[in-house]
Amino acid sequence: MSHAFTTHLDAHIAELVIDKPPVNALDSLEWQALAEEIDRLGNDQEVRVIIIRAEGRGFCAGVDIKELDRYPERIVAVNAGNYATFRAVHRSPVPVIVAVHGFVLGGGIGITGAADIVLASECASFALPEVDRGAMGGGAHLQRLFPVQKVRYLFFTGESIGAREAERYGFIERIVAREELPTTAREIAARIAAKSPAMIRIAKEALNGIEDGNLEDKYRWEQGFTLQAYTSPDSAETRRAFTEKRDATF
Repeated sequence: MSHAFTTHLDAHIAELVIDKPPVNALDSLEWQALAEEIDRLGNDQEVRVIIIRAEGRGFCAGVDIKELDRYPERIVAVNAGNYATFRAVHRSPVPVIVAVHGFVLGGGIGITGAADIVLASECASFALPEVDRGAMGGGAHLQRLFPVQKVRYLFFTGESIGAREAERYGFIERIVAREELPTTAREIAARIAAKSPAMIRIAKEALNGIEDGNLEDKYRWEQGFTLQAYTSPDSAETRRAFTEKRDATF
């Protein structure tokens, strides 16, 4: 088990809590461990619903930029871990509820966009600042949350959108106070867990099958452009500027 998260099973509800201070940014090994744990939970017949939430200042700040600044070659491992995690959420045999607070960035968008149900605290905000980090990816998952033109606005500008404004796009099931988020997630999970586990697992597979396009294929396409972006000097400059806490210059 990774130290970046913990899991707990109670009444057929598995709760996975990301907790890696200061901003829940995971490194290449932690992303892979997260994927493996979500897969394990989904394949456990005792588990009927999975909740993913986090402790700390925000839900997830995505990948560990400092790791990639020190070891640029690890981008392949990071890509693999991201892909595996988002696939594990989306393709989980059981419903996955994501309960987010504070910042939801990069890989946090990937987890949220791959989920079945999204709950948010009033303080939650969503952003995909990949352009400002010299990377690509996540657009496919953002497009499960927002319409095409809003996705492009958010991707090109790197701006964040708060929960109340995001709510009008329809992907947030419920907005609650931060302290009510875990309880609300468990209440919804309990309603699902009380139903036939066989029917819910069939329903999850059926609903995935009627989606437009293949989410994993779309994200894999994007990841090819992440590698292309990493060959640019501008990409290295964005990561160095981030670690040095200054504005990038181009």
